[in-house]
Amino acid sequence: MYDAVVVGARCAGAPTAMLLARKGYRVLLVDRDTFPSDIMSTHYIHLPGQVRLQRWGLLDKVIESGAPYITQRTLHFNGTAFQPPNPPIPEGLSTDTLCPRRIILDKILVDAAVEAGADLRERFSVRELVRDNGRVTGIRGGPREQEVEERARLVIGADGLHSTIARLVQPREYDCKPSLTFGYYAYWSGVPDTGMHIHFFDDASGVLVFPTNWGQTCIGVGGLNAGFHDFRKDIEGNYLKVIDRIPELSRHVRAGKREGKFLGTADMPNYFRKPYGPGWALTGDAGYHRDFITGLGINDAFLQAELLATAIDDAFSGRRSEEEAFALFEKERNRFVKPTYDLTVRMAGGENIEPMELVAFGVAMSAMIPA
Repeated sequence: MYDAVVVGARCAGAPTAMLLARKGYRVLLVDRDTFPSDIMSTHYIHLPGQVRLQRWGLLDKVIESGAPYITQRTLHFNGTAFQPPNPPIPEGLSTDTLCPRRIILDKILVDAAVEAGADLRERFSVRELVRDNGRVTGIRGGPREQEVEERARLVIGADGLHSTIARLVQPREYDCKPSLTFGYYAYWSGVPDTGMHIHFFDDASGVLVFPTNWGQTCIGVGGLNAGFHDFRKDIEGNYLKVIDRIPELSRHVRAGKREGKFLGTADMPNYFRKPYGPGWALTGDAGYHRDFITGLGINDAFLQAELLATAIDDAFSGRRSEEEAFALFEKERNRFVKPTYDLTVRMAGGENIEPMELVAFGVAMSAMIPA
């Protein structure tokens, strides 16, 4: 029997498994994919997430993978450039950030969990929860021809936006907003690295540009959700039309080379879920999700991994009751992410955001930096 089964082995699940295993707990980490493998993502790691990688001992591995440091971040409002001041950070920390490819980052995180002592099972799909007297006590799943049952004190759903665990436990949702935007991105070679750029236009469309591994640049475009179906009729043509609104970037993109296909979605609901119940917990996008426009996914996954691992240790060790420990996890999660969630929803909804509000966003991010 395991202390915890973590379902989902990417940016939320793998760090949670790693931190629990480092505390001495017996952990099973399962995922329907194999690693290394890619996934749709904004890639960007805000400063608090990077600090967590550093204190987990994983930052050097990400840097060694070739992910370039981003030393300059520029916001563009209808052609007016604005470089937000760096948020207040502890002395000795760099304000440079990273946008690693997920095929690299997720493998580093999974390997760290295994190195810490977690058991990993790939190509493992969870189909059912085991319950005893109303409490979740395990999972059933695996390959179709080799289905198994595993028992645990706690089952953790870290399996993303369309979480199987959330679907099975049906948690209460609150502060919900429907999908407000859509986005498509692709990787390009031949585009100079000038740091990260986010362009906002009056019609609520936008462009995100950031350098990533292998000398490539990830460039995403987006707009209000209502325009998704028209955009899909000619993805490449419409993508380039948005890029053409930025002449210098357009020249580089049209002279460069697209590496791989376009990836996109309009499935970006905004919600909070109660992240715990008898024998189960939710973390990452399974427990809280927001639009991609502010690139918070990885940062918030890392934050929740630490908060949840602490709550589990408090409950399992008897320092707090289970209800007290997990209620505190939910409270702390919401305290940290609610300010950025609210601004993200406003931006995704097409509201005009004043530059000083983005300074406040930076202050809220600095509050997430671990001591």
